[in-house]
Amino acid sequence: MRKIIDLHIHSKYSRATSKHFDLANMVKWAEIKGVDIISCADFTHPVWSKVLQDNLIEDQPGSGIYKLRNSQTAVRFLLATEVSCIYSQGGQTRRLHLCVLMPSLEAVAKFNKLLTVAGGKLGSDGRPILGMSAKQVLRIMLEADPRSLMIPAHAWTPWFAVFGSKSGFNSLTECFEELTSHIRAIETGLSSDPAMNWQWSDLDNITLISNSDAHSGPHIGREANVMDLEEVTYQEIADIITKKDRKKFLYTIEFYPEEGMYHWDGHRLCNFSCSPADTKKKYKGICPQCKKPLTIGVLNQVDKLADRPLGSEKTSKHIPYKSIIPLPDIIADFYNINRSSKKVDALFQDIISRAGNEFKVLLDLGAEDLRKLMPESLAVGLIRSRENKIKLIPGFDGQYGRAEIFSPTEKKEAKLNKQESLF
Repeated sequence: MRKIIDLHIHSKYSRATSKHFDLANMVKWAEIKGVDIISCADFTHPVWSKVLQDNLIEDQPGSGIYKLRNSQTAVRFLLATEVSCIYSQGGQTRRLHLCVLMPSLEAVAKFNKLLTVAGGKLGSDGRPILGMSAKQVLRIMLEADPRSLMIPAHAWTPWFAVFGSKSGFNSLTECFEELTSHIRAIETGLSSDPAMNWQWSDLDNITLISNSDAHSGPHIGREANVMDLEEVTYQEIADIITKKDRKKFLYTIEFYPEEGMYHWDGHRLCNFSCSPADTKKKYKGICPQCKKPLTIGVLNQVDKLADRPLGSEKTSKHIPYKSIIPLPDIIADFYNINRSSKKVDALFQDIISRAGNEFKVLLDLGAEDLRKLMPESLAVGLIRSRENKIKLIPGFDGQYGRAEIFSPTEKKEAKLNKQESLF
């Protein structure tokens, strides 16, 4: 059965996260979005860990998949979290974020204890900063439970990633050394997509997964993984990832990478961005305004490590993907207003109440069904976004990019046409 899975979110105990982001809120938004299995998030935090122990029970004994106690929701939890490693290696300061997947609450408790004994200050943040190497954390994770998985998070972002331009490595082996064989997947992150990663042969045997890294409910599922599960267990999901099972791993759901915060090079404070080609040839890596080095983005870093051109690799050996634009963003572009406006939320909630969930709208419904749920021009725009018939303005240096789905003329007509603007 098809299951949509988001293995990287945060709780209210992480910095810069919604204060309302508790288990009930996670379940509410997973239902709205159509996500079947989500990370319980931040399980290293002592207070949050106690919440998980008290409120989650296994769906089936030994399954490693959990449900919310005293709830009828169909949403399930998998025990996954993120940690931050800051340390020195090879004469450089390294900053890496790592996702950790664990098969049981017992394994979580052991992992947390081992991190504490090793000097980890777990109560400081839901995503703790550990003065340990990635390899040391991997070794501790395997000691806690060898069935656990480590997946480097948003692998290409400049500041906190295994391949990041500011503090990362040039290979997985350089980072994890003799333990590299235990790294079977990486998370592509919002600013890269699978096709970009396929340019580097070092990743041919690595499974590419995608997750939302959500800090609030509305962002759950903005990237996700779609699998055909038989038993719905932790072990089945782990096996699909480690074996790169192309029969059961149906596809990943992707942001358009241009919409991510670090796709192009640039300086946010200078409001300047440029393509990798211009960085190298025109600007020589220097911001033309402040004369300081540019923040090198994901596209540039992928180009640096890639050993074949984009589109040259046969896709039959890889897990496919589908790029989408979240429904609120499509609505906001249609009416040329902010996605957080009441008007966007009202139309979004109206569509979802009739369709069932957002992924049904974004992935499954045909044009005729979409026209029954929303203004016809909006339905046309949604189909257009599926087909990549849109304009993309790349993000850079921590600033999100954006997608323009509708032309200025279409937006003007939507504003003037009462049937389109009043729902």
